[in-house]
Amino acid sequence: MTTRVHVIHPVLKSRSKGRALRPNSLRLRDPHAALEEAVGLAEALPGLEIQGADVITIAEPSPGLLFGKGKAAELKDRFAEEEVDLVVVDGTVTPVQQRNLEKHWDCKVLDRTGLILEIFSERARTREGVLQVELAHLEYFKSRLVRSWTHLERQRGGLGSVGGPGETQIESDRRAISDKILRIEKKLERVVQTRTLHRESRKKTPYPIVALVGYTNSGKSTLFNRLTSAQVLAKDMLFATLDPTMRAVELPSGRRIILSDTVGFISDLPTQLVAAFRATLEEVLEADLILHVRDLAHEDAVAQKADVMHVLGKLGLEEDARDAMIELRNKIDLIPEAERAALVNETSRQEGAVAVSAITGDGIDELIELIDARLGVHEEVRRMSLPLSAGEALAWLRARMTVLDMRQDDSGFWLVLRGDADNFGRFDKKFSGVAVIEGEVRSRASTNDDDPVSTGPWEP
Repeated sequence: MTTRVHVIHPVLKSRSKGRALRPNSLRLRDPHAALEEAVGLAEALPGLEIQGADVITIAEPSPGLLFGKGKAAELKDRFAEEEVDLVVVDGTVTPVQQRNLEKHWDCKVLDRTGLILEIFSERARTREGVLQVELAHLEYFKSRLVRSWTHLERQRGGLGSVGGPGETQIESDRRAISDKILRIEKKLERVVQTRTLHRESRKKTPYPIVALVGYTNSGKSTLFNRLTSAQVLAKDMLFATLDPTMRAVELPSGRRIILSDTVGFISDLPTQLVAAFRATLEEVLEADLILHVRDLAHEDAVAQKADVMHVLGKLGLEEDARDAMIELRNKIDLIPEAERAALVNETSRQEGAVAVSAITGDGIDELIELIDARLGVHEEVRRMSLPLSAGEALAWLRARMTVLDMRQDDSGFWLVLRGDADNFGRFDKKFSGVAVIEGEVRSRASTNDDDPVSTGPWEP
C-alpha cells in the first residue's frame, strides 16, 4: 500500500541575522535546499508518495504543537484535502508535540530522526547493521513513551486503599525496552571486540586503509566502484550505502591498499545513530588516509562539508587529522562547462584537493597519484640480499613489501624493496642476521624517478 506523505521544513526567524534557522540545527542552511534534502530522505523509503512539501516559518516554537494554533489548523485542512497519511517534520519534534500533532491532524507524524531511523532499518543488511539500527530505534522509542492513556495504568500490591499505585504500563514498557537495550549492547560489545581484532590483524599486513567519507549521496559508492570494480549499490538516493564495504586495490605503482566505503553523514545526524554506529565509524578513525568526497554540484556544498567535519569531530577525529584529509571535489561533470575549467585549475593549486568525476573518470588518475604520494611519505626503499635457504624470510617480505626488483643467482636473492619503516623493523627483529642490507637506505620522499634505488633495475 502507498502511504501519502507531506514534508514540512520548519524554520525559526532569527532576530539577530534576519535569516531562517532550522530549530535545533547547529548552523545556518538554505531552507529550500534543506527541504529538498528532506524530500529526498522521504523518497528513499519505499511505499511513500510525496503529496506536497513546504517551508514553514514560525516566530516561536510552541511547546505543545511546535506551530501556532492558526498555522496548525491551516495545515490540518490542507492535509485532509490531500488525504495525507504521514507528515514528515524536518526537525526535532518532542514526544509531547508529536502526540498532540497526531491528534490534531489525525495522521501519523515523523520527525527527522525518526525518518532517518526508518531508512536505516530498511537498508541494514548485515547482522551488525541490524543490531546497530535496532539499538538506535529503541533509544529513540524509549523517549517517545508519552503517558496519554490513563486506562493503561495498573496497580500492583497493597490491599484496598493501602499501598498506592504500582507500576504503570509506561514504566513497564520502559523497563522492557531498557532490558532489551542492555542485551543488544552486550552483543555489540562482541562486535566491537571482533572489529578491534580485525584492525589489529590488518596492522600486521602491509596494506594501508583508505576510508571514503562524505555527506550522503556525495558519490562515495560510485567512486568506490570505479576504483575497485566492485558492484556496490550506487544510486542517486540518500543513504544508498549503510553497511561498510572493504576491497583490496592495487595502485599502478604496485602499492596495495584496502579501500573502505562507509555510511554517508548528514546534517543533524541523530545522536542515537552516532552512538550505535560507533563500532563501524571507528574504522574511519583507524584509517591511514581519509578521502573526503564532496558533491561540488550541490548548492549546499559548503554547509555539507561543515556537517561532515562536525560529525568527524564528534567521533573523536583530531583536528590535525581532519586537516590532513584528501578532499575529492566530485561531480564536476554536473558543473557547467564554463565554470568547470576554472574550478579544476583552482583545485589543482590547492594541496590535498582533487577535482574528479566518479561517473566519467575525470581526475581519477590525479587522485591515485595523490594517494600514492601521501601513503609513500613514511616509506623507505632498501636493497637487500638473502641466501637461497631463506625461503620463509623471502615469503614474509613479498607478503608485506612492494618488490621493485628481484634477481636470483647461485649465491641467493637480490631485492629492491619499498615498504613502511615499521615493517622493515619487524623483519629485522624476526629474521635477525638472515638478510644483508645493501646500499643506502633512503626515505621514499627523497627519491625521484631517475633513482635506480627506487625504480630501476640494478646489478648485484
